[in-house]
Amino acid sequence: MATSAHAGQDIEDRIQASQAAIQTFAAALQGELMAGMEAGGPVAAIDVCRQRAPEIAAEISAETGWDVGRTSLKLRNPDNAPDDWERAVLEDFDSRRAEGTPAAELYRHEVVEDGDEKAFRFMRAIPTAGLCLTCHGEVGGDIQHALERLYPEDQATGYAEGDVRGAFTVIQRM
Repeated sequence: MATSAHAGQDIEDRIQASQAAIQTFAAALQGELMAGMEAGGPVAAIDVCRQRAPEIAAEISAETGWDVGRTSLKLRNPDNAPDDWERAVLEDFDSRRAEGTPAAELYRHEVVEDGDEKAFRFMRAIPTAGLCLTCHGEVGGDIQHALERLYPEDQATGYAEGDVRGAFTVIQRM
C-alpha cells in the first residue's frame, strides 16, 4: 500500500512539474510573440517563433533534464514531427475535441516502456486562440509569403478558433 501511494504521488509530482514546464514555455513564447507583433507585425512574429520557440524549448529542457517541445499533426516546422505515441495522443485530442471537449482541457500522461527504458510522457493540447489565427488561420499576402519562404512545406494553417493546433510535450526519463 505504501509503495502504491508513493508511486501515485510520484505521478502527481511529475504531472505538476510537466504542467509547470509547459506553462513556462507557453508564457515565454507568448511574450516574445507579442513583442514581435508589436515591433514588426505578424511577419516579424513568424520569425520570432521560428527562432525562439526551439531555443526556449532547449533552455527549459536543459534546466529540467527532460525533453520539452511542441508537436502537431499539421506541422509548420518538420523538426517538431510527432513520434508514434505523440501522434496517437494528438489523434485522440482531435477526436475528443470533435466530441465537444474544449481543447484547453485536453491533456494526457502515461508511463511508457521502451525496452529497458521507462519514461513519463505528458502532453497538453494547444488551443487555437483568436490571435493565433493571424498566422494559423486562413492566411494570405505578406504572411503567406513569409510562411512559404521560411516553411516551404507548412501545413499549419486553416485552423479555426478552439481547434487543437498541436500540443506541448514533455518526456521525463525514469
